[in-house]
Amino acid sequence: MVQSIDRAMHIIKILVSDPHKTDWSITDLAERTELPLSTMHRLLSSLMDHGLVMQNPNTKHYKAGYIWMEIGLQVLDSIDFRTAARPVMESLALDVEESIYLNIQDGTHGITIEIVDSPLKVRIAETLGIRSPLNVGAPNKAILAYLKEEEREQIFQKLGLTGDEKEAARIEISEIREAGYAISEGERTEGTASVSAPIFGYANKVFASVSINAPSFRFTQERLPLLIEKVKQAAQEVSVRIGKF
Repeated sequence: MVQSIDRAMHIIKILVSDPHKTDWSITDLAERTELPLSTMHRLLSSLMDHGLVMQNPNTKHYKAGYIWMEIGLQVLDSIDFRTAARPVMESLALDVEESIYLNIQDGTHGITIEIVDSPLKVRIAETLGIRSPLNVGAPNKAILAYLKEEEREQIFQKLGLTGDEKEAARIEISEIREAGYAISEGERTEGTASVSAPIFGYANKVFASVSINAPSFRFTQERLPLLIEKVKQAAQEVSVRIGKF
């Protein structure tokens, strides 16, 4: 039973591993998992029966089923700190007129679990559930910087960072911890920039991050000090609110 669950989750993780690859052939999946085609077919059939995997009737390729979205949204709705963060995010969005994101850690990645869009017509437009490595983008780095050193090193290892990449990340983490915020420009999406601050919960453990996300042309050096001040204030307010839940 445990082996079947492990294999099933391996398949699911492959299906969602590449944002540019919408579906996978059974041959691709068998090669990636090193499983026989017969075993892969049996596992996929079982996953399809439960709605966890779906098949394109034309190509016969496979992708993750929509039930994952339903499950994810139900889990998100059960997280109280989203309720605590939302009013702060809405106020910040109106104040700076930019899109505000709430990110949490998801293993070696960060995931966006709440968004308040900018009131301006030209704005960053992304969707909930976006995942990216914790060493990419200010929202993720603001979390990564405040994890325990042992956990960070394990994440670097799992992400497959080279020695030079690890050293560069350590230097940047030191700078983030000293400043209390993270900045990135064009790391995940070209033409965008972000400034983010960590949110802390019980026992001063990093819990999430809040970020201001803007088109690069509005992310000017003249405006940056104000954005830094505002995002740090928002993170502090959310941290205080979380303590009430």
